[in-house]
Amino acid sequence: MINELVEKIKRTGAPIVVGLDPTLKFVPEHIRQKAFTEYGETMKGAAEAVWLYNKAIVDAVHDLIPAVKPQIAMYEQFGVEGLIAFQRTVEYCKEKGLIVIGDIKRGDIGSTSEAYAVGHLGQVQVGSSLCRGFDEDFVTVNPYLGSDGVKPFIKVCQEEKKGIFVLVKTSNPSSGEIQDRLVKGASKDGQESADRPLYEIVGEQVAAWGEECMGNSYSYVGAVVGATYPEQGKILRKIMPKAYILVPGYGAQGGRGADLVHFFNEDGLGAIVNSSRGIIAAWQQERYAGYGAENFADASRAAVIDMREDIAQALAARG
Repeated sequence: MINELVEKIKRTGAPIVVGLDPTLKFVPEHIRQKAFTEYGETMKGAAEAVWLYNKAIVDAVHDLIPAVKPQIAMYEQFGVEGLIAFQRTVEYCKEKGLIVIGDIKRGDIGSTSEAYAVGHLGQVQVGSSLCRGFDEDFVTVNPYLGSDGVKPFIKVCQEEKKGIFVLVKTSNPSSGEIQDRLVKGASKDGQESADRPLYEIVGEQVAAWGEECMGNSYSYVGAVVGATYPEQGKILRKIMPKAYILVPGYGAQGGRGADLVHFFNEDGLGAIVNSSRGIIAAWQQERYAGYGAENFADASRAAVIDMREDIAQALAARG
């Protein structure tokens, strides 16, 4: 699947993933009212509104981008009905030719990690049948329980030719409370080295895990590194040369195209940049307000085009 992601990025010229992270405040009133008229102001009504909203945005942008990233918590808040909307969204995006990155941030051990892995990426045994759960192409994984929490995902990735993105340096302001802590490491000859930030140690581990499952040029094991930390991104790009980097934090969190150049390799590949609110709620921004609530999906399309141009200009300026 990493090979397919790279090819789609080349074909679209857009190293962009649209984060399908809906809340009801993003959903225009006419969409909410349509859903509530049919199902009431209930969990089912909310889930239907989310689904209709997602579908319209996907219809408007699917030809411009290689991938989407639905954040599962935004669906789980609506209970079982929300998870049904999540699955409908995954299935529809795949029908439209998009790669789906399930933003699930799972991290556990043993049989629990195995269950998460097969439920989202693989197949589960049901009697004499093998059945698929959510069936995303990639998922995000929290590595802070160590290899016990990650290797079950790697095993499924090897079986299914799918992938993961491991949290290394996240975009949120408080990430440094843990991820920037200085720890003692060991050099390759076994000698104690100078203190280094924890995110560098995790990045090295991602690179090591990735050696177990390589695609043509990049590993099935990628990394999450926030656009809000460009200097750390520069360091981690060197530590993880074969890991595709999923870069959140563009737009609403302050990241810009100029901040992203060091996340990419010299060939212009190696990174895919996420924007969620900046695209799916573009109609609520002053820049795109002229589209109005009725044309919210057209506003999302315009935001994707602007983001694509911003990133392309930044990469061109790098030389």
